Amino acid sequence: MKDFIELTGIVIKSMPIGDFDRRVTIFTKERGKIFAFARGARRINNQMMGFARMFAYGKFRLYEGRDSYNIINADIANYFEEISADIEMTCYGTYFLEMLDYYTRESLVDIESLKLIYYTLLALTKKSIPNRLVRRIYELKLMALNSDYDERPKLKDKTAIYTWEYIICSRPEKLFTFVITEEALIEIEETLDVMMKKYIDKRFNSLDILEDIL
Repeated sequence: MKDFIELTGIVIKSMPIGDFDRRVTIFTKERGKIFAFARGARRINNQMMGFARMFAYGKFRLYEGRDSYNIINADIANYFEEISADIEMTCYGTYFLEMLDYYTRESLVDIESLKLIYYTLLALTKKSIPNRLVRRIYELKLMALNSDYDERPKLKDKTAIYTWEYIICSRPEKLFTFVITEEALIEIEETLDVMMKKYIDKRFNSLDILEDIL
């Protein structure tokens, strides 16, 4: 039997393959973005169904193939079921994964982005921080990690200015610890909308759906 490897990560995309399988994209701590097959994941009551779910975060045991991996087993630490159970949160979460998929590259290790998506999804499940703010913190931080941002945008609100700088400079685990005024949030939203059009050459399908339901 071949030796298997164990990688810690989160399923960011899952698509059906054939009659019974799924092809998943997993963003991992050790090897960045990888592609793996979950054989039998579309069969009812097959354990692979859980391993191939979007948002599933944990340790995946895989065989390494030539161009992809095959999932053998997994210890899922968090399915983020609260997100999957709520339409609005699902739209936010799917958008966050789609944006992460856009920025990450195959086999390129990026531990900070993995931390960011994990803490962002956790924040989404908490009622203490508005989803709108969670979204904007995530967008700005992910863009900053990839050097796609304006370091000193033309913000007028003092709270907005401080918040912008704090997001850029703080570690992912420290980001979702505050709320801001509606005026500051609106200014950050408007500034980010302009900045994203400047730096990102893609329209995210999940964002269109999100904006339709809000």
